[in-house]
Amino acid sequence: MSGNKASKQKSCQHCKNRSASAPHDTSTIHYEKFWLYRHCSSVQQGDRQAQKAGQLFSGLLAMNVVFLGSAFVSSMIFNHVAITLADVWILLSILKVLCLCWIIYYLLGTSRQPHAVLYRDSHAGPMWIRGSVLLFGTFSILLNTFHIGYSAVLIQCKSRVEIVFPSIEILFICTQAFFLWHHSKDCIQVQHNFTRCGLMLTIATNLLLWLLAVTNDTIHMEIESQLREVEQRFAGKAPSHIPVCNETVSCTCPNTTICKVFQKGYILLYPFNTEFCLVCCSVLYVMWKNVGRRISHHHVPHIKHKFKLQGVVFGPLLGAIAVIIGICVFMMYQIQATSSVPDRQVFVMFYSYYVVLLPLMSVGAVVGTIIHALEKKELDTLKNPTRSLDVILLMGAALGQIGMSYFSIVALVATDPRELLNSLILSYSVLLILQTITQNVFIIDGLHRQPLGHTHFSKEEETKEEQIHEACDQRRLSMLELGQEIRRASLSYIHSYSHLSWKRRALREISFFLVLCNIILWVIPTFGAHPVFENGLEKSFYGYSTWFAIVNFGLPLGVFYRMHSVGGLLEVYVTA
Repeated sequence: MSGNKASKQKSCQHCKNRSASAPHDTSTIHYEKFWLYRHCSSVQQGDRQAQKAGQLFSGLLAMNVVFLGSAFVSSMIFNHVAITLADVWILLSILKVLCLCWIIYYLLGTSRQPHAVLYRDSHAGPMWIRGSVLLFGTFSILLNTFHIGYSAVLIQCKSRVEIVFPSIEILFICTQAFFLWHHSKDCIQVQHNFTRCGLMLTIATNLLLWLLAVTNDTIHMEIESQLREVEQRFAGKAPSHIPVCNETVSCTCPNTTICKVFQKGYILLYPFNTEFCLVCCSVLYVMWKNVGRRISHHHVPHIKHKFKLQGVVFGPLLGAIAVIIGICVFMMYQIQATSSVPDRQVFVMFYSYYVVLLPLMSVGAVVGTIIHALEKKELDTLKNPTRSLDVILLMGAALGQIGMSYFSIVALVATDPRELLNSLILSYSVLLILQTITQNVFIIDGLHRQPLGHTHFSKEEETKEEQIHEACDQRRLSMLELGQEIRRASLSYIHSYSHLSWKRRALREISFFLVLCNIILWVIPTFGAHPVFENGLEKSFYGYSTWFAIVNFGLPLGVFYRMHSVGGLLEVYVTA
């Protein structure tokens, strides 16, 4: 007993000496004390409570801003006299100016403070999501440029707000894209509450911009469809059950080339603005979750996975065939469906393409899920805000397509499901639900698997891969050996393909095939193919206004789902 007591005293004395001699750690950041944390004794429990209080306050701020903006947009839709589109633009312009002030302050002040960014989340802001921000941001800038030009041509009947609003929008898009490109991975350790409020205000502003874009797109599509109904009446066709607008369009585009270019460019690029707002909201939400987050060293991945096409053949081949056929179907549909009298056969062709493609995608996702179950990879249970958001966005965005499909199923079963076009649309709706569910299961299961670099391989497999890489690195190209080098490269590719395990190879093939399929399924509705509204079947069953509201809620979510699925599938492919 005395020996144990003496050893304990020695160890305590050693700890005191070590703590006394250790230099003061200047990198330790004490969590910022929120006002609720300082004044209420019930929440004085530590950093965790302060973090929750800050998240609650910033969340309430965003909720109030969204409700206020939604009230303005709803009032504009239902009462054009009291609240006009110009009033909504003024409110959003004020919000964008406030967001710009905070982003500039963050770039020049907060992020440059000592110990501001001690940690960076490697999972946040991957290249594909930042590339999407730049791509959609560029198209949104072009959209607003066309808007300014179109309003300038019709300045005699347009408000000056229609020129000021797009100008502020361009500045907001540029600043936000720069901010997200450089700081999407930040885990900020200073000014937590002010940063959270700024991020939530920016999220709320993007959500309101998305809501306005959807409602404006609804108005444009409504006018276009009503004009088509008028043309059908003049042609002697029986009109559908759609109320025709009694108001005349006060501003008409003159017969000049520049006005037509601005008008067509504005209509073509309009969907990209909705995508930009949704992508920015997802990145900003991850940043908001990472405020004050401390990442331990063993959570940082040591292996950086890169995108390589090595070892895949059938996936790209089948996916390329699906993309080429889809582009041909899309072009034929656009030519026929945009005419004054759409041909019924073009809808049969369009839905037939989907009825063939969707089962193939569902089978691929089911097979991939089974392979995941057969693998011996461990589940990644570490806290990952980016992955949690990916799962939420996949499940939430899928509700748009699933909801529209169920509405279509009810309408078609209640009318005449035995007719050719009706049976195709019914099959399309059922298959779309199955494909969305199976693909979500495959992606979510793949995202929760440990990356390949964290698993153990057999020595034989590691030796073979190392020999292949060493052989490729030691070769030197010359003009005389070019033919032999091409032959060796081909043999090396075939050799590496044959030595990949069949599970890894199958997962890569399936992931790449689904990536290309989701790309074409994103392109078709994004660039204006909306047969769910133009076929007229569900529209005549539910009524014009009801079906239009359903479509414009579900269609943007469906487009966002396809784009987000591409990112998730790429991550599954890279880590396979």
